Amino acid sequence: MPIFEYQCEECNTKHEVLHKSSLHLEEVTCPRCNSKNNKKLLSTFSASMGEGSNYSGSSCESGNCDIPSPSGGCSSGLCGLN
Repeated sequence: MPIFEYQCEECNTKHEVLHKSSLHLEEVTCPRCNSKNNKKLLSTFSASMGEGSNYSGSSCESGNCDIPSPSGGCSSGLCGLN
């Protein structure tokens, strides 16, 4: 079931809605003011690489994650994994 993040246009409250299906999105109501005037936000996500991956935060912090990056990789702190 997909989770979407919304922001109420009336009171600016941000809230998440768990929809039963992404094909038939239910009408969204603000939990604070009950307004139906909500906009869907672009949400971030997190992905797990699993155990044994070289891309953990600890190896990245030490600059050893081996991810090629035009901005300098982990040693510059710009690889996006820390």
